[in-house]
Amino acid sequence: MTQSEITELVMGLKDKNLSVAFAESCTAGMLASEFVKAKGSSDVLRGSLVVYQPEVKMKLLNVRKATLDLYTAESQQVTNEMVMGLKKLLDADISVAVTGLAGSGGSENEEKPVGTVFVSILYDGKAEEFREVFDGNTQAVRKKTVNYIFDKLKGVLEQHFNR
Repeated sequence: MTQSEITELVMGLKDKNLSVAFAESCTAGMLASEFVKAKGSSDVLRGSLVVYQPEVKMKLLNVRKATLDLYTAESQQVTNEMVMGLKKLLDADISVAVTGLAGSGGSENEEKPVGTVFVSILYDGKAEEFREVFDGNTQAVRKKTVNYIFDKLKGVLEQHFNR
């Protein structure tokens, strides 16, 4: 997403008086870093947590150890618990959580190769789940994930808040 497209997204959120919060694992702060490049972001972004280690996910976002043990840190189930914890913690209108395998060394397998990311977006009492697989090196996967999330936020804004 270009700088002007990100600014358009942020201004759309600002116009609707909507706040956003992020819980980032595999993006490691890149989501917030790119978001704040847009004019008006300080009126929209409530905060972003980088929750890289499973222990931090548990401590800050109340992700259950049983969920981590059963599904791994890089799973939709963990991402769903992250977004619920984020909503409780920062109470943004739109909460976004992301986990995944930007590089090797995690829980990758045949069904979940490196490049697999999980996103949960919670807004207006609804949760949406997304799973995507991106190619490229770690940096490319992270960048593609950020753009993917911005596109999903744009869709949420257009479909659910343009009334």
